[in-house]
Amino acid sequence: MAFQPIVHLPSGKTWAYEALVRGADGASAASVLAQVTPENRYAFDQRCRVEAIERAVAAGLLDGDARLSINFLPNAVYSPKACIQLTLRTAQATGLPTDRLMFEFTENEKMADPDHVLTIVAAYREMGFATALDDFGAGHAGLNLLARFQPDVIKLDMELLRGIDSSVPRRLIVGSMVELCRKLGVAVIAEGIETRGELEAVQALGVDLVQGYLLAKPAFEALPVAVLP
Repeated sequence: MAFQPIVHLPSGKTWAYEALVRGADGASAASVLAQVTPENRYAFDQRCRVEAIERAVAAGLLDGDARLSINFLPNAVYSPKACIQLTLRTAQATGLPTDRLMFEFTENEKMADPDHVLTIVAAYREMGFATALDDFGAGHAGLNLLARFQPDVIKLDMELLRGIDSSVPRRLIVGSMVELCRKLGVAVIAEGIETRGELEAVQALGVDLVQGYLLAKPAFEALPVAVLP
């Protein structure tokens, strides 16, 4: 696992660390995910949850109050309450409070049954976990998915944010999405921020949570310190 901070701009503090899967030799997430099949999806999803918690705690997560954000595959969850048991045991064994866990699912993964995803989000919320919709604005769904259920957080797709400081259409679109999410009670994370101009643009649009290389690159089995320019 590698970890990348999500920063709360008003305070300058790390709000969460996202766990990013890597190969044992440091291979990219894409190369690892390319090996996931319907047959091994469940075991892979479970192993990633355990590794994320154990390695984040080992790297010092409990020294602060930041959350841990774990990516999961909705199609790997056959029963939210049954499939979460190993995660709960791992959190308990490592001393990580479960209210510091957030689960991200990406709309780039084609969801065989949106109603099942709704069930997962509702069950996780009931158990006290936060949920986040990753890569919002790209993939198999967008506003339709948001209309069906509202996660606690959406992460705006980095391609939508690329060069936003020099693009009026992008600023108008993102500004409208931020205002919509504010009315829905959904927090917004701008991910993939790489330049100071992009950072200042999203901040001016009311985005408080930011993630990207400008602040900190992912660190392999370590919790990097984010630096605001």
